Amino acid sequence: MDIAALLPQFGGVIWTILAFVIALSVIVAIHEYGHYIVGRWSGIDADVFSLGFGPVLFSRVDKRGTKWQFALLPLGGYVKFKGDENASGGKDEDAMAELSDAERRRTMNGAPLWARALTVAAGPAFNFALSILIFTGVFMLRGEVTDPVKVGELRAVPSQNELQVGDELVEISGVPLPSFNDGALFETFLNQLPESANLEYTVIRDGQEQVIQGPYVYPPVATQIIPRSAADDAGFRPGDIVTSINATDIYSFEQLRVAVEGSEGETLDLEVWRDGEIRELQLTPRRTDEPQPDGSFKTVYRMGIIGGMFFEPATEFGGPVSAMMSGVEQTGRIIQGSLSGLYHMITGAISTCNLSGPIGIAETSGSMASQGTANFIWFIAVLSTAVGLLNLFPIPVLDGGHLVFHAYEAVTGKPPSDKVLRVLMGIGLTLLLSLMLFALTNDLFCP
Repeated sequence: MDIAALLPQFGGVIWTILAFVIALSVIVAIHEYGHYIVGRWSGIDADVFSLGFGPVLFSRVDKRGTKWQFALLPLGGYVKFKGDENASGGKDEDAMAELSDAERRRTMNGAPLWARALTVAAGPAFNFALSILIFTGVFMLRGEVTDPVKVGELRAVPSQNELQVGDELVEISGVPLPSFNDGALFETFLNQLPESANLEYTVIRDGQEQVIQGPYVYPPVATQIIPRSAADDAGFRPGDIVTSINATDIYSFEQLRVAVEGSEGETLDLEVWRDGEIRELQLTPRRTDEPQPDGSFKTVYRMGIIGGMFFEPATEFGGPVSAMMSGVEQTGRIIQGSLSGLYHMITGAISTCNLSGPIGIAETSGSMASQGTANFIWFIAVLSTAVGLLNLFPIPVLDGGHLVFHAYEAVTGKPPSDKVLRVLMGIGLTLLLSLMLFALTNDLFCP
């Protein structure tokens, strides 16, 4: 066995695990801190705040008596409130019996219903808040495209390109350039352009109008690789530009899309330009279930890359209010898409292989981290939304299940009996473990 040949693969596995642990630790820390801080504000004391499970590696006790610790297995975390039987909650009858009324008020089980409900709901709420905060920051840094459009940054391309940073675009191949922010109008504009290696660009440079040569606006470039996609498996990297498919030259991303969708899953021979060199890659497009505007899903063939223009438009600083609104909308779209996907999986409209487990999430973490810090941070925001949503499902042992119990108590005036709670928690744990096992099976056996 050639040990040296295994080293890159071993390094990739370590990188994947590290990225997964970092992403999960950030999300779990925020989730559990939500429980902790809102519980504290509500008058509930915490005995332990733990990141990880198992043997304790490091700990300290603060002035409030809470033990903050890092444990050996970084696969989650928990807050053990005063009066809880264990990390999963439940009432410690012996401990509760020894407490005074004032001390019982500072336990999770002895606190008023409103305090318990807020403390439980705070975990998912903090996950959503983290997502909104990250998306807001990204949108603020990204800014808004200037109008008229100016060249902000140029990508390396294999064809002639005379454009320079700062050029103001007037028209391309005789077609006036519309506002970049008008999506429908800009798409109509692109459809009017000829698909050729080079186009004529009319620009304003140094106050004077010039006509210069440049590549097609949307070349077949991979600005981002979708983790665990056909392109990822084929060895694509960000910045790669497809120059030919099955020995036929292409110049636009639309030509690439049409070829992939029409492949019916057959392997395509691609020539890819990377750092000034032509490489040959083989790619087998995959069937993918994509959400449609009406909420349904459509099965198409995809390679798994995100395209873009051959230049990044210049941007202006985006205001915090508009950026936050965009952050809220982005979080809402993730929630809506997740619920829609789950519904369509349950009804059989799309494949259950769309559900990923820990291996799939870890691979995605590593892939996004390898594509840059910005992509990895964006992925953390997406995953944080998913974790918050999952915890709101009305399954006992999850936060959503506890909220259902609290709603029952609000209606009936008393909580479910301890016996009923134990049975329901057992059922919930079985359901959750079954779901995790199913997702893990998808990771191992789905294409």
